[in-house]
Amino acid sequence: CMYMQLYKVWIPDPEEVWKSAELLKDYKPGDKVLQLRLEEGKDLEYCLDQKTKELPPLRNPDILVGENDLTALSYLHEPAVLHNLKVRFIDSKLIYTYCGIVLVAINPYEQLPIYGEDIINAYSGQNMGDMDPHIFAVAEEAYKQMARDERNQSIIVSGESGAGKTVSAKYAMRYFATVSGSASEANVEEKVLASNPIMESIGNAKTTRNDNSSRFGKYIEIGFDKRYRIIGANMRTYLLEKSRVVFQAEEERNYHIFYQLCASAALPEFKTLRLGNANYFHYTKQGGSPVIDGVDDAKEMVNTRQACTLLGISDSYQMGIYQILAGILHLGNVEFASRDSDSCIIPPKHEPLTIFCDLMGVEYEEMAHWLCHRKLATATETYIKPISKLHAINARDALAKHIYANLFNWIVDHVNKALHATVKQHSFIGVLDIYGFETFEINSFEQFCINYANEKLQQQFNMHVFKLEQEEYMKEQIPWTLIDFYDNQPCINLIEAKMGILDLLDEECKMPKGSDDTWAQKLYNTHLNKCALFEKPRLSNKAFIIKHFADKVQSLSGFLPSVFFLLLYQFKLLPELFQDEEKAISPTSATPSGRVPLSRTAVKPAKARPGQASKEHKKTVGHQFRNSLHLLMETLNATTPHYVRCIKPNDFKFPFTFDEKRAVQQLRACGVLETIRISAAGFPSRWTYQEFFSRYRVLMKQRDVLGDRKQTCKNVLEKLILDKDKYQFGKTKIFFRAGQVAYLEKIRADKLRAACIRIQKTIRGWLMRKKYVRMRKAAITIQRYVRGYQARCYANFLRRTRAAITIQKFQRMYVVHKRYQCMRAATIALQALLRGYMARNKYQMMLREHKSIIIQKHVRGWLARVHYHRTLKAIVYLQCCYRRMMAKRELKKLKIEARSVERYKKLHIGLENKIMQLQRKIDEQNKEYKSLMEKLSNLEITYSTETEKLRSDVERLRMSEEEAKNAANRVLSLQEEIAKLRKELHQTQSEKKTIEEWADKYKHETEQLVSELKEQNTLLKTEKEELNRRIHDQAREITETMEKKLVEETKQLELDLNDERLRYQNLLNEFSRLEERYDDLKDEMNLMVSIPKPGHKRTDSTHSSNESEYTFSSEITEAEDLPVRMEEPSEKKAPLDMSLFLKLQKRVTELEQEKQSLQDELDRKEEQALRAKAKEEERPPMRGAELEYESLKRQELESENKKLKNELNELQKALTETRSPEVTAPGAPAYRVLLDQLTSVSEELEVRKEEVLILRSQLVSQKEAIQPKNTMTDSTILLEDVQKMKDKGEIAQAYIGLKETNRQSPQDYHMLNEDGELWLVYEGLKQANRLLESQLQSQKKSHENELESLRGEIQSLKEENNRQQQLLAQNLQLPPEARIEASLQHEITRLTNENLFYEELYADDPKKYQLYRISLYKRMIDLMEQLEKQDKTVRKLKKQLKVFAKKIGELEVGQMENISPGQIIDEPIRPVNIPRKEKDFQGMLEYKKEDEQKLVKNLILELKPRGVAVNLIPGLPAYILFMCVRHADYLNDDQKVRSLLTSTINGIKKVLKKRGDDFETVSFWLSNTCRFLHCLKQYSGEEGFMKHNTPRQNEHCLTNFDLAEYRQVLSDLAIQIYQQLVRVLENILQPMIVSGMLEHETIQGVSGVKPTGLRKRTSSIADEGTYTLDSIIRQLNSFHSVMCQHGMDPELIKQVVKQMFYIIGAITLNNLLLRKDMCSWSKGMQIRYNVSQLEEWLRDKNLMNSGAKETLEPLIQAAQLLQVKKKTDEDAEAICSMCNALTTAQIVKVLNLYTPVNEFEERVLVSFIRTIQMRLRDRKDSPQLLMDAKHIFPVTFPFNPSSLALETIQIPASLGLGFISRV
Repeated sequence: CMYMQLYKVWIPDPEEVWKSAELLKDYKPGDKVLQLRLEEGKDLEYCLDQKTKELPPLRNPDILVGENDLTALSYLHEPAVLHNLKVRFIDSKLIYTYCGIVLVAINPYEQLPIYGEDIINAYSGQNMGDMDPHIFAVAEEAYKQMARDERNQSIIVSGESGAGKTVSAKYAMRYFATVSGSASEANVEEKVLASNPIMESIGNAKTTRNDNSSRFGKYIEIGFDKRYRIIGANMRTYLLEKSRVVFQAEEERNYHIFYQLCASAALPEFKTLRLGNANYFHYTKQGGSPVIDGVDDAKEMVNTRQACTLLGISDSYQMGIYQILAGILHLGNVEFASRDSDSCIIPPKHEPLTIFCDLMGVEYEEMAHWLCHRKLATATETYIKPISKLHAINARDALAKHIYANLFNWIVDHVNKALHATVKQHSFIGVLDIYGFETFEINSFEQFCINYANEKLQQQFNMHVFKLEQEEYMKEQIPWTLIDFYDNQPCINLIEAKMGILDLLDEECKMPKGSDDTWAQKLYNTHLNKCALFEKPRLSNKAFIIKHFADKVQSLSGFLPSVFFLLLYQFKLLPELFQDEEKAISPTSATPSGRVPLSRTAVKPAKARPGQASKEHKKTVGHQFRNSLHLLMETLNATTPHYVRCIKPNDFKFPFTFDEKRAVQQLRACGVLETIRISAAGFPSRWTYQEFFSRYRVLMKQRDVLGDRKQTCKNVLEKLILDKDKYQFGKTKIFFRAGQVAYLEKIRADKLRAACIRIQKTIRGWLMRKKYVRMRKAAITIQRYVRGYQARCYANFLRRTRAAITIQKFQRMYVVHKRYQCMRAATIALQALLRGYMARNKYQMMLREHKSIIIQKHVRGWLARVHYHRTLKAIVYLQCCYRRMMAKRELKKLKIEARSVERYKKLHIGLENKIMQLQRKIDEQNKEYKSLMEKLSNLEITYSTETEKLRSDVERLRMSEEEAKNAANRVLSLQEEIAKLRKELHQTQSEKKTIEEWADKYKHETEQLVSELKEQNTLLKTEKEELNRRIHDQAREITETMEKKLVEETKQLELDLNDERLRYQNLLNEFSRLEERYDDLKDEMNLMVSIPKPGHKRTDSTHSSNESEYTFSSEITEAEDLPVRMEEPSEKKAPLDMSLFLKLQKRVTELEQEKQSLQDELDRKEEQALRAKAKEEERPPMRGAELEYESLKRQELESENKKLKNELNELQKALTETRSPEVTAPGAPAYRVLLDQLTSVSEELEVRKEEVLILRSQLVSQKEAIQPKNTMTDSTILLEDVQKMKDKGEIAQAYIGLKETNRQSPQDYHMLNEDGELWLVYEGLKQANRLLESQLQSQKKSHENELESLRGEIQSLKEENNRQQQLLAQNLQLPPEARIEASLQHEITRLTNENLFYEELYADDPKKYQLYRISLYKRMIDLMEQLEKQDKTVRKLKKQLKVFAKKIGELEVGQMENISPGQIIDEPIRPVNIPRKEKDFQGMLEYKKEDEQKLVKNLILELKPRGVAVNLIPGLPAYILFMCVRHADYLNDDQKVRSLLTSTINGIKKVLKKRGDDFETVSFWLSNTCRFLHCLKQYSGEEGFMKHNTPRQNEHCLTNFDLAEYRQVLSDLAIQIYQQLVRVLENILQPMIVSGMLEHETIQGVSGVKPTGLRKRTSSIADEGTYTLDSIIRQLNSFHSVMCQHGMDPELIKQVVKQMFYIIGAITLNNLLLRKDMCSWSKGMQIRYNVSQLEEWLRDKNLMNSGAKETLEPLIQAAQLLQVKKKTDEDAEAICSMCNALTTAQIVKVLNLYTPVNEFEERVLVSFIRTIQMRLRDRKDSPQLLMDAKHIFPVTFPFNPSSLALETIQIPASLGLGFISRV
C-alpha cells in the first residue's frame, strides 16, 4: 500500500481546487479517517466516502514535478496535472507543456523572448521530444510529417476568448514561412498579417473577457509545392457571431469597424454617410462601453483603410463597404409604431430609413412597406400580411445581420484572392483557430453552435488519441483491451440527428406563426425524459440544458430571431437584394461614386415559377453551419491532426498569475483531462530497456547484470514488482501502469538513502577519530605554553605594582603644587582683566553719547530739508496741473473754431501769400536758429569753464573749513588724552610688575611649546614621508589604471576592427551568394535560349575602386579596364553599405546595357565602313588626292619615328654617360625632370601631329572638291564643312562620302549616248568649267586668307607652348604641394581668359557660343581620356626606366670589377654553360596562349586534392600559377597576365561550386589561394613584403605590373572560401554535437535518466550508431590533419579551430537552454568533463593560444551554474561574478530549467531567481536568449612568406602539364 506515513496526497479544496497534505500515520484497510497535515502546518482529519471508499489521489514525487510531458507523471489525475502546470508556469516561467499529443499553452499576458528567429532555427530539424515544449515544435512536427509521410497536416488551436489562440496560430505560420526556405514566397505570412487589421475590425469585438476577442473561427490552409516551400494560403471562416451586430451585453461592444467609422465621421469623404457619435446608434450603444482604454478608434480606422488598400480594395470599393456599414447603423435606428397587435407601420419620412435607402440604393416606400409586411405563398395564391412590431424588429435585425454576414464573406474572399497561389499546390498544412467550449449565464445560438462544433472536434480528438494508443500497443506487441472513454455521439445525435434540436429549429422557422415558446415545447415533448443529455430547468419554460462533455450548458430558447432571416426570402424585394450577392455587395457593381445601388426598380407581383422555392433558399443558419462543420471535419479527418489547447490563467490579464478554478474549468473543457484519463487507463509510463537499465542499475546486483539488457530488466522487474499486471514487456519498451514508476522511484530512493547513510556513517566516524587525536595533541601543547606564560605574567605584575606606588607618590605631590600656583596666577589675571574691562566700558558709553548727539543734529536738518523740497515740488505740480487745464480749454476752443466753415474761409483768404511769408520766415528763423545755436554752444563752453573754476574754489574752501574744524576738535581731544595718559601711567607702573611675572611664565611656557613643536615637526616629517610614499603609490596606481585603460581601449579598437571585418566579410558572403544565384540564373537562361543572338558579345566588366566590391567577367580585353593603385594597401577595406552596393550594382547593369548599345552602334558603323571599303576596292586604283593624303600621313609618321629614335638614343647615351646612381635613380630630381619633359614633349608632339594632319587633309579635300566632275557640289559650303571637322576619323569618313557622291556610273554615259545629246552636254560642261574657274580664283583668295589665319594661330600656339614650358620649368623648382597648386592656378587662368575671349567673340550669336561650349566639353572629355592613357604609358615607362637603370648599374659594376678591356677583345666567347643549366632557371614557367584553358583544366578543375596533398609539396598549384604569371610579367604581356588571373579565379570558383561540400577540396583551395596571395605579396617588389626574402628571391620580383588590385580580389576569394569551409565543417559537426556533448554519458553512472513521456520518441542514452565525444574528437583530428597536409597557414588553422569550437559551444549551450531534462547537476559534470577533453585536444595540437578555449567559456559557466549551490545571497553573489560570459536571460533560463534528477537535489527557489535578477538588472547585455550559432568570426590572412626557391620547383608528370616549359 502506498498510503504510508510521510506520503503526500491531494484533497479537494473550494478555493484552490486541490490542496496537498501529508499522511501522519499509515493507512490501514477499514480506516474511515486519514490523519493529514497541510502544507501550512495545520492538522486535519479527512473523512473517507463510505459508499465509494475512494482514497484521495497520491502526489507524485518531487523529482517528477515540472515535467515537460504530463504523461510522464507516475500518478495521472487532475490534481497532478494542475500542479505540474502551475509549477511550470509560476516557478519556471514555462508556458508550454505536452500532454501526450496535445500542446497546452498558457497565456502569460507578457511578451516573452522565445519566438525569435534563433529559436526557430534551434527547433528546425529537431525531434519533437528532444526539445522543450513549444509551438515551434508542433509546427516542426507537422512540417516534417508532411514531407515524410506525403500527407496533409492540420494544427487545431482552440481555447477560450483571450487564451491566445490567434497568437499561437500566427507563430505557427511564422515558423512555416521561416523554415520553408522560399525566399520569393515567404511574404505569404506578411500578407496574412496585413489582412489582420481589417479582419480584426470586422470580426473582433470587446467582450467582458477580452478587449479584442475574435468572434469567428478560421481555418487557414498554407499551401506548399513539391519542394515544400510556401506558395500561397487560403482562409475559411466559421460561425461569425452575427447576433453581436444587433445586440451587445453589458460592458461589451459591437464590432470594431462601427466605432472606427463613428470616430472618423468628421472626415470629408465620410460626410455622405451622415454618421455621428457611437452613442447615437442603437446598434453601438447597448453595451454602454463605446470606448476601449488605450485604443484610438480613429487611428485604427487609418490602419484598416491601409490594410484594404494593401489587399487591393480600391477607394471606390472601400466607400461601397463603408456605405453598407453605415446603412446597417442607420437601419438599427429605424423605429416601428404599432397600429394593432398584429400590424405596425414606420412613421412617414422617417430619417434613419431615408438615410438607409439613400445609402443602399433602394426605394423608401418599398422598404417601409416590406419591413412591416410579409408574403405568404400558397399553391394557388400569394397573400401579403402585416406583421407585429416585435416581428418587424426581429426582421430588421435579421436583415442587418445578413447584410453584415455577406459583407464579411466577401472580404474573406478578397483576402483569399490576395493569398491565392499561382503554382499548383502539392500539399498543405491547415491551422484551425476556433473557439473552445463556452458557457455563460445567457447562452445564445452562437454559443450553442460553438459547443456543437467542440463536441465534433472532441469526438475526432478522442478517436485520434485512441487510435495512437492502439497503434503503440500493436507496434510493441502488447495485448490490449478496449479502453472505456467518453463517447460524444449521443450528444451529437441530440443536436444534429433527425428530429434533433437543429431539425426542430428549422421546422419551427418554416411555420407561419413559429415562436420560441412552441419550439421549446416541441423540444420538451421530443427529448425530455427520453434523452439523458437533455434536461429542463425547474424555473423556466423557455430554456433547456444540454450535458456536453465538458459541462452542463443552459440555453434560452430565443434562437428563432437568429435564424429568422429565412422569412425574408418570402418578400419580393430582398430576394432580389440577395439573389446575386456578388453583384449586390461586392465592389464589382460599385458605381464610380462608390455607391452600391441594390435596386431602384419598382416592385411588381412576381409570377410563381417552378423551382423558385428551391432548397438552397430554404437553408437556415443552423443548417449552413452544420454543412460547413461537416466539411471541416472531412478536411481534418483527411489530415494528420496536431492539437494546441490554449488556457487562460486568469480573467484579469495579470502576467504569470494562475487561477486554479479557471484553469481546471478549461482543462476539463478542452479535453486535456480526458487524454490523461485515457492514458491512465492503460500503461501511461513507457521506458526503453536501456533507459530503465540506466535509471535502476542501482537496484541490481552484479550477478543480475547480463549481456542482454532486455532479459536483465525482465529479471529485475519480476523481483521488484510481484503483480505482473502492473507492467508489460514490449519489443523495445517496458509499459507500466499508473503509480508503478513512483513505486520504483521510492525503492531506488530508499536504496540510495541507505547507501548514503552507510557511507556517511563510515566517513563521519573516521573524520571524528582523526579530529579527536589532533585535538588532544593540540590541547597538551597549548596547556604547556599557557602555564609558562601565566607565571611570567604574574612576576611582571608584582614588579610593576611596586614601581607604580613610588611613581604615584611623587606625581601626586607635583600635581597639588602645580594646581596651587596655577590658581594664584589665574586669580590675579582675572582681577586685572575685570578692572580694565569696566574702565573701557565707561569710556565707550561716553563716546557713544557724544556721537549720537552729532548724528541727531544732522538727521533733523536733513528731515527739514526733505520736507521743504517735498512741499515745493507739490506746489509746482499743482501749478502745472492748473496751467495744463487752462491750456486744454483754450485748445478746445481753438479746435471748435477751426472746424467752423467760416473759419476755414477766413483762413483760406490769402493762404498762398501767407505760405510764402511763412516760408521766408522759416528760412529766416532757421538762420537765426543756427546763429543762436552757435552762440549757445559758445556760451555753454564759457559756462562750463566758469563752473569748473567755481567748483574747484568751493571744494578748496570746504577742505579748509573741515581742516579748521578738525584742528579744533583735535586740540580738545589731545587735552583729554593727556589727562587720561597721566592716569594710565600710574596704572602702567603697577601693571609692569605683573607683566614681568607674566614674562617669566611666558618664557617657561615658550620653552615647553618649542619642545612640543619639535616633536610635532618630527611627526610632520614622518607624515610627509608617508604622504610622499602614498603619492608614489597613487602615481603607480594611476599609471597602472592608465595602462589598463589603454589595454581596454586597444581591445575595444580590436573589437571594432573585427566588427568591420565581419561586416565586410558578411557582405562578401552575400555578394558571393548573389553571384552564385546570378550564375545559376545565367545557366538556366542559356539552357532556355537554344540559338544565341548573332553579333552579341559580352562586354568587359570594369573594376571598381578599393572601397567597393570587385566584379570580374570571364574575359578582360582592354588594358584600360584595370586601374593601378600605387599607394593604398589592399588590407584597408572600407566598410560597404549594402544599399549603396545595390544602387551601384543597378547602375553597373544600366551602364553595361548602354555600353552594349554603343557597341552595337559601333559594329554597324564598322560594317558600313567595311562595305564602303569593299566598294572602293572594286573601283579602279586610288586617285591622286587619296595617294597624296596617304603619302602625307606616311611622311609624317616617318618623321615622328625618326625624332623618337633620336630622342631615345640621346636618352640612352645620357644614361650611360652618367655614372652616379643618384642621378639615374627613380627618385632623383634629374630623373623627375626628364620624365616631365618627356611627358610634355609627347603631349605637344601629339597635338602638333593632329593639327598638321587636319590641315593637310583639308587641303586634299579642297583639291578633290574643285575637280571638274564635282559640278553639283557647292565648294564654299563643302570647305566650311571640312574646316569644321576636327577629328581625323570625321575627315576620313567625309572624304569617303565625298568620293561616293562624286562618282558617276557608266550607265549615265550610256543613256546620254542613246539620246544623242552628248555634244550639247559637252558645251554645257565647258560653260560650267569657266564658271568653276572664276569660283576657283575666289576660293584661292579665301584659302590664302584662311592660311594666314591658321599661321597666326600656329604662331600663337607656339608662343603658348613656350610659355607653358617656362611655367613647367618654374614649377619644377617648387615643392610638390606648391607645384600642383601653381599648375592648377595657371590652368584656371588660361581657361578663364579663353572663355572671356570666346564670350566676346560670340556675344552677338548665342547659338554659336553654345556650339562652342559643346565642342569645348567634347574636347575636355577627349583630353581626359588621352590623359588617362598617357598616365598609364608613363607608369609603364617609369617601371621600364627602373629596370633599365638597375640593369645598367649592375652591368657597370660587373664590368668595372671583373672584366678588363683586354679580356673582352682577346678571349673568345664559348657556350660552355651546359653543365650549369639548372642554376640558370629564373623560376618562371612558359606556356602558349592557346594552352591557358588546358592549364586551368588540368591544374584546377580536374585536380584531385588527396593525391596532391599526399605526394607533392604543399601549395604546388599556387607556385605553378605564380611562375606562369611571372613569365607573362617578364614578357610585359598585360593581356596574358589578366587573362591568366581571371581564368584562375573563375576556375577556383567553379571547382568550389561543383565540389563545395567536400571538406578536403575546400581546404585544399583555401590553402592554395592563400599561398598564391602570399606569393603575389612576396614578389611584388614592395619593401614591406621583401624583408624576409633571400637576394635570389628578390631577383624574382615582378617587374612590369602592379597586381595590388588582384591581391585584393584573391583576398576576397579566400574569405569566401573560408566561409564555405566553415559551413562545410558546421554541416559535418552539427549532427554530432548534441549527441556527443550533451546526451552521451562520457562518465558512466553519474546521471540517471528520468522518466519520459509519450513525446520522447528517441532515447537520451547513446545506443549503437549514435555519436559520442570520441566521434567529435576524431572528426576534429581529421580536420586538423587535412589542413596540415594541405600546408595551410598555422594562423589560419587557429582561426578555423576557433570557429569550430565556437560552433560546438554555441550549439551545445542553445540545446541546453531549450531542454529541461539536460539541466541537472550530473549533466553539468558531464559537460565539464567533455570540455576538459576538448581542452586536452587543444594542448596536444599546440592550439591553446588560438582563442578556441575562450569561445567555450559560456558553456563552461553554464555547466558551473548547474553545479554550484543556489540558496543564499552569497551564492547569488558568487553566481553573478562567475557567469560574466552569460547574459541575464541565459542565467535566469538555466536556473528556471534546473531539474533535480535524484531526491537529494533541491529545486531552485523562485526567490533566489528574483535575487539573481535584481543583482543583474544593471548589467547591460543582449536580451537574446540563444547564441548565434551561425556567427562567423572575421578572418585575416597574415603575410606568411615562403622560403622555397622558385627555380628549384619541379613539375610532376602526373599533373599533365607537359605543354609548360621552365624558363
